[in-house]
Amino acid sequence: MQKTFSELEYTGKKKQTRRDRFLADLEQLVPWAQLEAQVAPFYSNTAGKRGRPAIGVSRMLRMYVVQQCFGFSDEGCEDAVYDSQAIRGFMGIDLGRESAPDATTLLRFRRLLETHQLTRLLFETINQHLASRGLLLKEGTIVDATLIAAPPSVKNREGKRDPEMHQARKGNQWHFGMKAHIGVDATSGLVHSVVGTAANVADVTQVGQLLHGDE
Repeated sequence: MQKTFSELEYTGKKKQTRRDRFLADLEQLVPWAQLEAQVAPFYSNTAGKRGRPAIGVSRMLRMYVVQQCFGFSDEGCEDAVYDSQAIRGFMGIDLGRESAPDATTLLRFRRLLETHQLTRLLFETINQHLASRGLLLKEGTIVDATLIAAPPSVKNREGKRDPEMHQARKGNQWHFGMKAHIGVDATSGLVHSVVGTAANVADVTQVGQLLHGDE
């Protein structure tokens, strides 16, 4: 298949950026075939009577992983695909022949993963694969937490706030939302455990769930 001018220019560049190296590592380290097999039964069912979705599960998985790794919003991830040849190469997109998946498509894919509780399954599959290759050494765990803020005015149909969210103080500011408690392998820096709670839950109460047992 003939390359576009932008692809030829990108291929000929002399400097490899950190994003290039990071995405190349992701391509090699993530067990894509396993992840695709876990998602495919649910993804194909979303097409209904019209057949399979036009955008393959492989491409959507890569877009989702890009979003999670770089902290993009749905719209920000769509923009990044158009802005970055490295990301387009990682996803296998040629803008000369096709458009990138839009933000709404990514949102629907994320909701599909959440609805069928696939996010934790994918996370555990990646960690098991890394551990089997000796990349998750499990010699110690660093425990950290981050607040995930939500608009305090948001209420459900019954006029109540989400019962899983709560107010918490960080420094001199109060936040309403949830907290992500994270366990990180002390040697490799890879995340191996994530637990979500209300924002006011003390970090120390979740330590038992964040240790991998080999500390």
